[in-house]
Amino acid sequence: MQLYDGGRAPNPRRVRIFLAEKQISVPLVPVDLAKGEHKSEAFTRINPSQRVPVLVLDDGTAIAETMAICRYFEALQPAPSLFGASPREIALIEMWQRRIELELFFPLTFILRHTNPGMAASEVPQVPAWGEANRPRALAFLEYLDGVLADRAFIAGENYSVADIPALVAVDFMGVTRLELAPRLSHVRRWHDVVSARPSAKA
Repeated sequence: MQLYDGGRAPNPRRVRIFLAEKQISVPLVPVDLAKGEHKSEAFTRINPSQRVPVLVLDDGTAIAETMAICRYFEALQPAPSLFGASPREIALIEMWQRRIELELFFPLTFILRHTNPGMAASEVPQVPAWGEANRPRALAFLEYLDGVLADRAFIAGENYSVADIPALVAVDFMGVTRLELAPRLSHVRRWHDVVSARPSAKA
């Protein structure tokens, strides 16, 4: 199997962190997004959506979408569990993972894709007003998240899970969108220090 990877792009990093937590090694095939390799005819045959990451299995099956790839590996190697063990834990992790995507990860992505002139060719049409509208959304969610993390170690509870991964990648991505983590968000900062210290964060 091979994992088509996009380097510093947020979604490929999410998968690499997940694999590092699982201690699973998969051969990476670099896709240079800056050079438009994801739009090439060869890559489009692998993933018509022209997005990374994509996992290609030995039988040729191509699995796109970050969470689908992570779920494949969770089923392949259940321990350590990152999606939860009990029905309650599974549901809570899914809930928080989705909230992080919708309220933080995606808004930061929209800011970059709709306000950065260098992304104009990739985001058609580029709507700067939509990008700017997402700045207060992302900042408001971080304020909310700070309260959530006041009485728990990780996003979905006391255990590190797949919900922490998009949050880590999103906070690290804030600098690209010209946003900063406010000093008063002490609980988010404490959590970020902890998850950033995990070896997987370097993936």
